[in-house]
Amino acid sequence: MAVQLDARPPAAPAHRTPRPSRVARLSRFDTRYSPYLYIAPFFLLFGVFGIYPLIYTFWVSLHDWDLLGAEHPFIGFDNYTQLLADPDFWHSVVNTLGIFVISTVPQLLLALWLANLLNRQLRARTTWRMAVLIPNVTSTAAVAIVFAVLFGREFGMINWLLDHVGIAAIDWKANRLAAWTAISTMVDWRWTGYNALIFLAAMQSIPRDLYESASIDGASRSRQFWSITVPLLKPTIVFAVIISTIGGLQLFTEPRLFNSGTNAIRGGPLRESQTVTMYMFENAFAPHYNFGYGSAIAWLLFALIAVVAAINVLLLRRLGGGVKGED
Repeated sequence: MAVQLDARPPAAPAHRTPRPSRVARLSRFDTRYSPYLYIAPFFLLFGVFGIYPLIYTFWVSLHDWDLLGAEHPFIGFDNYTQLLADPDFWHSVVNTLGIFVISTVPQLLLALWLANLLNRQLRARTTWRMAVLIPNVTSTAAVAIVFAVLFGREFGMINWLLDHVGIAAIDWKANRLAAWTAISTMVDWRWTGYNALIFLAAMQSIPRDLYESASIDGASRSRQFWSITVPLLKPTIVFAVIISTIGGLQLFTEPRLFNSGTNAIRGGPLRESQTVTMYMFENAFAPHYNFGYGSAIAWLLFALIAVVAAINVLLLRRLGGGVKGED
């Protein structure tokens, strides 16, 4: 007679996980991958119109690329070596940085003040907010022509006003610093309202409770502005500084139209207000048609913008060092 010594209960059948249905799999695929599909068109367009021209321009800068020639021999980094020793290039860099500083610093400060003013309870507040954008939608050519007349040496209104306070007439186009000032005024006129609306949109997201608490504690409007508004606007200020840096260092239309005659692309007879983009145009197209050299200028301008934008952001973070962790 056989005796069974194994007293363990019989093994239970393994539990089988039900296979997800097709609808569930599609739903999971949609949740995981559809965001990438939504943003893909932007990156495709950026690749075609941003990355590809950047790479192609660098390739051209390594060649002796005459627009009127049939052959474009490879010359390596000779264009960059020649450019770094070119005094006219460094002259245009100084002009660009000078105009950038004179125009951007007061522009952003004025925009911040204007946004704070528009954030208050005003009559016809929407009308005022729309009005500050009018200079930005005005044609750049029209603005340049008007400002060229205002800063005219013989019959300009600015010299007429200066004459009333005993200041001699200034030749705004022949004097380097005067040309920077005139062009910076034009830039400020166009872009202050635009930046003010960006700051205003950020100000409206600040909770009103903070201002009410500060008022109860006896804080003045000025104290509220510097202790509440400005620290909470730091990410927006950084954004505005980066955008202003990119636009300010690529300045072309305003100085080009401010100067007229045969030396317009040179920014005056002694290149008083020629920016880097104007110098790039002068070499890449008329009158030199040296596309390789112009491409090298474009790449150094790209590097200059990246360096100046990084310095601006570091300065802002250092100045606002007490507020950390929100970026």
